[in-house]
Amino acid sequence: ARPAPQTVVDAVRALRRGELILVTDDEDRENEGDLIMASELATAERMAFMVRHTSGVVCVSMPGARIDALELPPMVGRNEDPKGTAFTVSVDAKAGTTTGISAADRAETLRQLADPARSAADFTRPGHIFPLRAREGGVIVREGHTEATLDLLLLAGMAPCGALSEVVSADGLEMARMPELRRFAAEHGLALTTIADLVAYRAAHGMADAIRPID
Repeated sequence: ARPAPQTVVDAVRALRRGELILVTDDEDRENEGDLIMASELATAERMAFMVRHTSGVVCVSMPGARIDALELPPMVGRNEDPKGTAFTVSVDAKAGTTTGISAADRAETLRQLADPARSAADFTRPGHIFPLRAREGGVIVREGHTEATLDLLLLAGMAPCGALSEVVSADGLEMARMPELRRFAAEHGLALTTIADLVAYRAAHGMADAIRPID
């Protein structure tokens, strides 16, 4: 296995190229892997791949300030999600989409969400993309895929807006676990890192409090 920091660097560089990456969490937590991509570089082709190999529920991680600026209230008044995943109401982009569900439409919505010039008026609610409010402090505060997505994009120096969806097993019946996730990443040439690696990387590089882009 490669040292923890290198898996993070590889994942960050892949995000900058617009590639999908795979991020796994702790076996004692969810033991799941999420496909993640930078929203600003989303394409219909990459979205189609994401939908094909995941639950098909595509979320987008954003900071609280951006969620508030887009006027996206929590999906429910009382969140009973066991991991505290902070869903907001779902959205579609108003311009450039039709039904909102196609890979092309969902990629368009992602790109617009990543565009700081877009405002609440540019999106319809409900829609087919599910924004998530990332906790301030990232994986240091909460070791979730929502926070990992945003941390990796901040390390990449990209727009703080990333798509994520959970990979399903090849039979489509269960969520994919290790070691199937490692095989999946190898088969499709995806950079793979873990939330534990990301926590270790931040600690080792003096980023426990704030993230700065890496080379």
